[in-house]
Amino acid sequence: MAVVTTPGEEMHALVERMYPLCRSITGDGVRATLDIVGGHLPLEVHEVPTGTQVLDWTVPQEWNVREAWIAHPSGRRVVDLADSSLHVLGYSVPVSARMPLSELRPHLHTLPDHPAWVPYRTSYYRPDWGFCLAQETLDALPDGEYEVRIDSTLADGHLTYAEHVVPGRVPDEVIVSSHVCHPSLANDNLAGIAVAVFLARSLAQGTPYYTYRFLFAPGTIGAITWLARNAGRVERVRHGLVLACAGDRGSLTYKRSRRGDAEIDRVMRYVLETSGRPHEIREFTPYGYDERQFCSPGFDLGVGSLSRTPYAGYPEYHTSADDLDFVTPEAMEDTLAVCREVFAVLDRNRRYVNLSPYGEPQLGRRGLYGALGGRSDAQEAQMAMLWVLSLSDGEHGLLDVAERAGLPFDTVVAAADALHGAGLVKA
Repeated sequence: MAVVTTPGEEMHALVERMYPLCRSITGDGVRATLDIVGGHLPLEVHEVPTGTQVLDWTVPQEWNVREAWIAHPSGRRVVDLADSSLHVLGYSVPVSARMPLSELRPHLHTLPDHPAWVPYRTSYYRPDWGFCLAQETLDALPDGEYEVRIDSTLADGHLTYAEHVVPGRVPDEVIVSSHVCHPSLANDNLAGIAVAVFLARSLAQGTPYYTYRFLFAPGTIGAITWLARNAGRVERVRHGLVLACAGDRGSLTYKRSRRGDAEIDRVMRYVLETSGRPHEIREFTPYGYDERQFCSPGFDLGVGSLSRTPYAGYPEYHTSADDLDFVTPEAMEDTLAVCREVFAVLDRNRRYVNLSPYGEPQLGRRGLYGALGGRSDAQEAQMAMLWVLSLSDGEHGLLDVAERAGLPFDTVVAAADALHGAGLVKA
């Protein structure tokens, strides 16, 4: 086994560990995935019983599958869940039967435009069964009677999700959400899970201002369940980010919150633009990942979504071609770096009040000019102090200062720290 030396390689190794598991919106595959994540982060795991009312939804029965296959008349298995968790239609009811190919065909799902790929298909809320396979495999099947076996259970159980909290200096929260329900799809969304894990570990190395809550939950029903169970405390949520499709070779794409002008939207735009990275910023639509649940009008949280190539924007999406070769250590490391930069800005974007607002305070006698002597960026730092003093009216944050002054955010933060230390501004 190759020696892992970079965060990107570590994230790719984590994706590789989770990749074979058969996941769905409930079941042992989700638990096994969270067990792996729990080896990297301490998790609080929640089990919500079948039948629990969650907003306008109900927690469904739990689905587990032990084996699923189609056997050729010779006895050879031509489709087998053991080869890929994509081969069974998600939430298939149990089947044990023999049938001719003509009767079996309506239960077989392929991608004729990509004959070597296996599609990802589900039937969560309508009883059905089926298999997914390559078109070229289907084309090679002779007529005859086939044995079909899906050893699955749909029974009262639980929906499982987990949280990891990085404590901050204030109880106000930032949510980082990634979905854990897809089977063997590396980019959607194992890469998002891996980036979230390493982002949480990075934040825990310091003491952030905000409290960061990482949510690992099944898509749609998981986020809805979390919102239903936490409706009384969502007022603490100040910002949020959904991570999905975080590992492909495409450039970064950010989808704004429903508000469109939430602080996370502004910070993300600023970081992407000043970083020089190729990127695209898209307006909110009520379709996609769990940002649409967090941004639903009753909650209206400031939650955006970060991906590389966006939802359904690449041919490999929801197919077997979204494999371990489709995601790269470099892409995941770049996504992680952007998240770290974004939260570094968000965490320090304080509003200050000028305590000496009548005229310009004398900075020299407070040692603020002298402290800058000999520095090549002295003029920039001096201008940052003047801009912070000018805009410290309780209405403007440090990001406002950086954008209006055209100064680096870190320079503005350093100026604010110096002014605060001299008793000229307060947060």
